[in-house]
Amino acid sequence: SRRGVCLVARSFRRETMSTGIRKKKKGGKKPVDPFTRKDWYDLQAPAFFSTRKVGKTLVNRTAGTKIASDYLKGRVVTVCLADLQSNEDYAYANIRLRVEEVQGRNCLTNFHGMSFTTDKVKSMVRKWQSLIECHTDVKTTDGYVLRLFCLGFTKKRQNQVKKTCY
Repeated sequence: SRRGVCLVARSFRRETMSTGIRKKKKGGKKPVDPFTRKDWYDLQAPAFFSTRKVGKTLVNRTAGTKIASDYLKGRVVTVCLADLQSNEDYAYANIRLRVEEVQGRNCLTNFHGMSFTTDKVKSMVRKWQSLIECHTDVKTTDGYVLRLFCLGFTKKRQNQVKKTCY
């Protein structure tokens, strides 16, 4: 009957699947929390900002040939200008700081860039206007190269009748 065929098929499958399978031993290393191997370093802003202490950053501990300060140098941190100047009027600007040097547990940073928040840029653009963007590279007398971005907007003239000012 059908029941007999079903039992035979099941027993056949078990035989074929169980052959060749070996059990693996479950030993080895226990999982280690990755944060036990990390150290906290303080980030310090340049002197021209009113607040020097920016925050903290994590890095793997020095082990063997891997030195922690090498991993910290070159990191870029984004900080709100309002936090750096202790003034909420500057909340529309983000400052990027780059780690240049590590002294003990302190990371000394240098200015790396500035950008407006997206809500600030969108609030500056109005209806029936055009946004004009341009950029140029400028070399200072002390050897730094700056890339300057400029935002411009078209404006209606005093006696303009046309609705748009593209």
